Amino acid sequence: MATLEKDMAGRSGATSAGSAASQRLKLPLAPSLERRRLQSYLLLIVCDGLALTIGLLLTAYLYLGTTSEDGTVRQWAIMLPVYWTAALSLQTYSANALISLRTAQKRALLALLAAFTLSLFVAFFAKSSGDFSRITTGFGIVVSAALLMWVRVLLKPLFRMRCGATAENVLVLDDGGMPVRVPHAWHIDTAEHRLSPNRQDPHMLDRLGMFMANMDRVLVSCPPERRMDWALVFKGSNICGEIIEPEVTSLGVLGARRGQGFGALIVSTGPLGLRNRAAKRLMDISIAGAALIFLAPLLIIVAALIKLEDRGPVFFLQQRQGRNNRLFWIYKFRSMRVERLDASGTRSASKDDDRITRIGRFIRGTSIDELPQLLNVLRGDMSIVGPRPHAIGSLAGSKRFWEVDSRYLLRHSLKPGLTGLAQIRGLRGATDSEQDLSDRLQADLEYLDGWTVWRDLRIMVATITVLVHDRAF
Repeated sequence: MATLEKDMAGRSGATSAGSAASQRLKLPLAPSLERRRLQSYLLLIVCDGLALTIGLLLTAYLYLGTTSEDGTVRQWAIMLPVYWTAALSLQTYSANALISLRTAQKRALLALLAAFTLSLFVAFFAKSSGDFSRITTGFGIVVSAALLMWVRVLLKPLFRMRCGATAENVLVLDDGGMPVRVPHAWHIDTAEHRLSPNRQDPHMLDRLGMFMANMDRVLVSCPPERRMDWALVFKGSNICGEIIEPEVTSLGVLGARRGQGFGALIVSTGPLGLRNRAAKRLMDISIAGAALIFLAPLLIIVAALIKLEDRGPVFFLQQRQGRNNRLFWIYKFRSMRVERLDASGTRSASKDDDRITRIGRFIRGTSIDELPQLLNVLRGDMSIVGPRPHAIGSLAGSKRFWEVDSRYLLRHSLKPGLTGLAQIRGLRGATDSEQDLSDRLQADLEYLDGWTVWRDLRIMVATITVLVHDRAF
């Protein structure tokens, strides 16, 4: 570890001409990663320019036998600055792109797609799009994309060596608050190094400044009475300062907001924004509508078999709790005897449940009984993928679900689903113990964190493998 040695005078009033004793302290001196990040960004910018140049001009040379065609040069002259502009806008050159290969490649491809679209737009209005070869343009974009991805694979070890695992310097000051460990961070015990947020002592502020030199973030864990002092020290230190507050974790705080004369902690914003909700709803309607049409013969046959067995109703309706904690009626094929139906869901179905009919045992074992919930999806009560809705009377052991874990209600921030992360992990069937519910809840909360269309599609595909399951009864 590199160190900085500095002669430090005693605290204010502790030194004089007669007592010129000074302390030599060894302080951690982190290298400035800001400069190294900038150097890495510049290297990426140059390499991206070369990748586009090689991709466009090499393709033109291989196909046309020359790179001197006016259309090829004009296309390259448009694409290159537009790509760099798009890359800067999409944070293609950022700390996250230095430490995550997946992020770096995804943002580079998005920037290339944006540049290609914008360059076509520019060429159209410049009336030069007719000069561009469709073949060289198409293959040039593909080759450029491959080179952009390869460049990031090639440079990742260099970035790791130059900028470390996180591409930022983080300092954690332990000043008597809750213990905190941050991976790849510098940890300092303030008592051991005789540090304090004493704003009246210039020498102390100087020492703190040396510890915070070249740091991108500084976190302090301290008692409530010293938070204001640390806040003022941070505000005057030109660094990103953070004060650790235990309640941020317990409340699930997402951010903070200052109003006129008050401050507030943001604890909920909803897991999906407008665009994601629209995309998810469009996917739900498309898949549910197509599935109902494709499965119509099977649904008719199952309905007829249920009716023929005991002349009872085909569907079983039960209240479940959905998005925003609102109750809705869920549709299922009836699999139990009419006189033994459990509308509240207090008793979970078991492997040798005497309430289940013959056809009911088959449709439950193959999950066919859940197919009418496609109607719930079209109605907007449910989604194809999401946390499974539970009957309001369900028990985990001897407790209601919400009594087992206070986080249970968090799963209602999204529409419930036909399938979910818990189901493809085999966490289904009766909740005989509290642990059964805890395992499912953990999977549901994991699903809420960072929704994407691709993850929903992966869950749908994985569901096919668990339709017939030893706990599907």
